[in-house]
Amino acid sequence: MKYCFGVDIGGTTIKMGLFTSEGELLDKWEITTRRENGGENVPQDIADAIEKKCTEKGIAKEDVTGAGVGVPGPVTPDGTVMKCANLGWGIFNVNEKMTSLTGFKCKAVNDANAAALGELWKGGGKGFKNLVFITLGTGVGGGIVIDGNVISGIHGGGGEIGHIVVNPKEEDICGCGGHGHLEQYASATGIVRMAKKELAKDTCTSSIKGKEGLTCKDVFDAAKAGDETAVRLVDTMCAYLAQALSGVAATCDPEAYVIGGGVSKAGDIITDTVKKHFNGNNMNVLTTAQFKLAELGNDAGIYGAAYLAVDR
Repeated sequence: MKYCFGVDIGGTTIKMGLFTSEGELLDKWEITTRRENGGENVPQDIADAIEKKCTEKGIAKEDVTGAGVGVPGPVTPDGTVMKCANLGWGIFNVNEKMTSLTGFKCKAVNDANAAALGELWKGGGKGFKNLVFITLGTGVGGGIVIDGNVISGIHGGGGEIGHIVVNPKEEDICGCGGHGHLEQYASATGIVRMAKKELAKDTCTSSIKGKEGLTCKDVFDAAKAGDETAVRLVDTMCAYLAQALSGVAATCDPEAYVIGGGVSKAGDIITDTVKKHFNGNNMNVLTTAQFKLAELGNDAGIYGAAYLAVDR
């Protein structure tokens, strides 16, 4: 039997998984992300954790096809991290570093792109070769997979759909410094931002008006209950998301759009509403794509990283 490892580096913990080459998850665990000194200890910590797991499971190094590493930052096709602020990393080649430390093939990829591959392989995108993965969380991330390969772009910025401009008249500033980006409307923080503006109006009589600690879930729960203000907010959010995806559709024409992240827990109200706006905006040939919810949750990253390490 052949094995591979999937690694998903986060700012607090590093998620790790041991897989068979067929994609069966045999074990998963976490180690602490040591960010001190510019994250210099992270590569060695990962290599040590992999070696420890091989010893624990009695796995010979020659039976490991490799390891994939999801990184929270842009990664070029050759595995070079351009900059990773969350870890303090500068520019260096993760593929070369991890391969030298482990003794077997290692490949790095942006963490959102890893999640896209994971959903393609074993999640909501299973059975497709071409998909766009959208993660709606604190921000909006994404990954584009064509013929089973991630489109990362020359600088590793491919798939950053959260920073597509959907409203050039927006005066508030996006976290990246721009204006009117999708992330300002379709992220959990973006939905709450829109809701607070709407609820502050004197004419608003919503059931969530005046609610302390308002969350994205509150907005969706109210919309499902028929609250008119919440319904409009969800419709606006999904219309902006559909607008961004329409541009993506005209560029790469995928088979499916898989929506994940914490916001996706709202369920079919998102996929149904996005699809309504999407189909109304596109030429007929592009409206056959399917809209799916992600299935792997927080494990998507380790699945996708492992997918990179499978000997094909």
